[in-house]
Amino acid sequence: MKSQTEVCATFMSISLQTLVKSFGSNRVVDDLSLEIDDGEFVVLLGPSGCGKTTTLRMIAGLEQATSGDIFIGDERVNDLPPQRRDVAMVFQSYALYPHMTVAENIAYPLRVRKTDLAQMTQQVQRTAAMLEITALLNRRPRELSGGERQRVALARAIVRHPRAFLMDEPLSNLDAKLRLQMRAELKHLQRQLGTTTVYVTHDQAEAMTLGHRVAVMNQGKLQQFDTPLTIYNEPANRFVAGFVGSPTMNFLEGRIDLANGRFVTQQLGLRLNAPQLETFRQQRITRVTLGIRPENIAVSSIERESWYRASVYVTELMGSETFVILQLDGARLVARAPGDFRAETDSHAWLEFDLQRAHWFDEAGLRI
Repeated sequence: MKSQTEVCATFMSISLQTLVKSFGSNRVVDDLSLEIDDGEFVVLLGPSGCGKTTTLRMIAGLEQATSGDIFIGDERVNDLPPQRRDVAMVFQSYALYPHMTVAENIAYPLRVRKTDLAQMTQQVQRTAAMLEITALLNRRPRELSGGERQRVALARAIVRHPRAFLMDEPLSNLDAKLRLQMRAELKHLQRQLGTTTVYVTHDQAEAMTLGHRVAVMNQGKLQQFDTPLTIYNEPANRFVAGFVGSPTMNFLEGRIDLANGRFVTQQLGLRLNAPQLETFRQQRITRVTLGIRPENIAVSSIERESWYRASVYVTELMGSETFVILQLDGARLVARAPGDFRAETDSHAWLEFDLQRAHWFDEAGLRI
């Protein structure tokens, strides 16, 4: 039998080259190119209908690409049926066989491949131990909790040592506490196995915590492909900036007053620093959107000199922090305050913007 090290050596990179998928006149994946490294955990992130699940199904062979190429390792797999691509899928629904025990469900992929019984038993036992479900092997799916069923589904994918894992929102049916626990276990398991993994989700918290890199998609197009921190700190465009982060980034439309060195809106005028002003002057940009995250807006219930006065729309107490939703002359902003911050609805609050951490977008929505 192969050792774990030998098995890991068979894992493969995945390459998507100008991939297109159309249903009639509707192009749901539009010229998508991704290079996923051997052993990498990549998350496809985006809203419903952005093409992420369709992309996963094309990699698996469950959907035929309209055009473009899919490589697993050095092999072009466009024309290979799913069973010959040697990838394992984990779905949102657990898709367990109700008439089989947990052990039989896990062993099923090995039985289809006519694996020797002794070897099959050993691999099932080893995989069950890895996922801490050994005590459940003689139960049937109806006797398991949601978290236990998801572990069984993962074990069934892991047991045959595929070249890659493809996961389609596998944690979305779990409650919040269990989802957090399973997210940690899944991340640890992937690092332990070193298996190339493509994971689909609309939950940006999952994407940020799980992925080595994240591919943000919208309307079938790739918006940005980078590490979670780079996507958070340097979003490529306004869509990415608004989609990644909770609470979402604040946006203010305005213009650059080059003569006075200020960013001006109907609500306020913020003084720009020298590098920012020089960038706008060189690029001859006047109409811009300011993006600023809630943690980069300081808020006080006591009047502060040179701070901007706003009214408190509502506060959301989160325990360790408080989200303060504010009205500033028609614009609604969210600020992140300490957990002990208190303010009544419709009372006054004062704001200061940290423009050193600001993001700027041009009229096309691209990062400046």
